[in-house]
Amino acid sequence: MHNNKLIQLVAIFGMGFSSSFFAVAGDLVTYEVPKQAFYTHHNDDYTVRVRKLGGEWQDLYEYKVKVDLDNPQNASMVYFDMGEPVEVSVKKNNGDIRRVEIRPKSAGIKPKLAGNVALFKLSKPANISIEFDGDRLHNLHLFASAIEQNIPDKNDPDVIWFGPGLHLPPENAEGAFRIASNKTVYLHGGAMLRGKLLIDNAINVTVTGRGLIDQAGRGFEITKSSNVVIDGPIVINPKHYTVYCGQSNHVDIRNIKTFSAASWTDGIDMMACSDVNINNVFLRTSDDSIAIYGHRWDYYGDARNIMVSNSVLWADVAHPINIGLHGNNKQPELIENIRFNNIDILGHDEDDRNYQGAMAITNSDDNLVKNVYFENIRIDGVEEGMLFNFRVVFNEKYSHSPGRGIKNVYLKNISIVNSSLNTSVIGGYSKERAVNNIVLENIRLDGKRLKPSDFTLGEHVSDVIVKP
Repeated sequence: MHNNKLIQLVAIFGMGFSSSFFAVAGDLVTYEVPKQAFYTHHNDDYTVRVRKLGGEWQDLYEYKVKVDLDNPQNASMVYFDMGEPVEVSVKKNNGDIRRVEIRPKSAGIKPKLAGNVALFKLSKPANISIEFDGDRLHNLHLFASAIEQNIPDKNDPDVIWFGPGLHLPPENAEGAFRIASNKTVYLHGGAMLRGKLLIDNAINVTVTGRGLIDQAGRGFEITKSSNVVIDGPIVINPKHYTVYCGQSNHVDIRNIKTFSAASWTDGIDMMACSDVNINNVFLRTSDDSIAIYGHRWDYYGDARNIMVSNSVLWADVAHPINIGLHGNNKQPELIENIRFNNIDILGHDEDDRNYQGAMAITNSDDNLVKNVYFENIRIDGVEEGMLFNFRVVFNEKYSHSPGRGIKNVYLKNISIVNSSLNTSVIGGYSKERAVNNIVLENIRLDGKRLKPSDFTLGEHVSDVIVKP
C-alpha cells in the first residue's frame, strides 16, 4: 500500500478521537464507552467502581454480554488498566444478596459483602468472575489489565490506529478490516470495531490495545500468515469464532478476552497451525474454547508446538479443550507437542456424551496425536460432562476416517471440585489405531485421588499409568 493511501485508511479507521474517552489517575486507567453504544450496550444489573487505595472512586461502564447458547442470558463485563493495587466496589442492583464468590479461586480474591455491595482489593491484574448467590449466567466479568507499554505512534505510516469511537469496515470489505504485512494495528481502549480483523497471506503483523470488537462475523481471522501477534482486545459476541487460525505459524495470542452465545462460536481454533503461543486469555464460549486440528477447509498440514498457559477457559457448551477431530485422510497429518499449563476451567456443559471432556482428544481423519501435556489445571464448574475423553473415533457427522492413534499423553496436577461427572473414557479404534502411554499423575476429584475405577478403558489401549 502506498503511503498516501495508508494515510487515508488511518484517517478512516481513527476518526472520532477524543481524550474524553479515557480517564487516567496515576496508575489507574479507565475507558468510556463509544457514544453510539452508550444506551444499547449497557447492563444495569451492577454498579461498578474502582479506585487506587484510598483514592477517589471512578465509575466504570457495565457492558452487556450474552453467554450460554443453551439459553442465552445477559451477563456483564467491565475493564480497566492498573499499575498498582486498587479497590473495587460491585453493587448488585436487584434482589436480595446472601453470598458472593469470585472465581477462579486461584486468584485468591476474597470479597467482603456489605448489604448488596461486594468490596475487594486487587493487588495485580486479573481476569475474574464475580458471582452473587451462585448465579453464573448473570455474573460480572472483570478484566483488570496491566498498564499499556510501548503504545505505537499513530503518525507512523506503518500503524493503523483505531481511536475512541465506533468504527465500521470500509464499504465492499465484507465486514472485515484487512491488514497487510508489516503493519501494527492499535485499538484504543475506547474504540469499538464492528468487523473482524483479517490477516491473510501476511507476515509481521501486530494487533494491540484494549479496544473492543463487537458482534463481528469473527474476531480475528489469521490465515496462511506468519509472525502474528494479537495482544489485548476484547471480543463481544462474534457470530463465529473469536480467533480463526488456518495454516499459519509463529502466532502469539495473549491477553484477549471473549464472550459468545451463538452456534459455532468457538474461542480459538487452530487448523494446521504450528508454533503458536497462547497466554493469559479469558475465553467464555458457546462451543469449544480451544480446538487444535489438522486439515480443515482450505488449510492443510501438521499442527505442532502449541502452548496454552496462564488462562481461563469457560465452555458453556462443548469442550474447554478439544484436539484432533479434523484432518486429511488422503494425506495423513500429525498433531504433536501440545502443552496446556496453569489453566482454570470455570465451566463445561455438554449434553451429548460424544462431545464431553474438559480435556478431550477425539481423534479422527487419520490424524496421529502424540506428546500432549496437561499440567496444573484446576476445574470448577462441570454442569454436565467428563474430566477427560481420549478416544480414536470415526465420527459419522464430521469424519472421513478414524484417527491413526493417540500416544504419549501426560496429565499432572489436575484437580476438579463441585463436580458431578460422567465417567472419563480412554479408547482406541482398532489394533492399528490404538491408544498407548497415558500417564495420570496427582489427579484429584473433589480432593480424592483418581483411581482406575474412576475411568473406563475401552479396547485397544495399552500402558495407562496412574501415579499418586
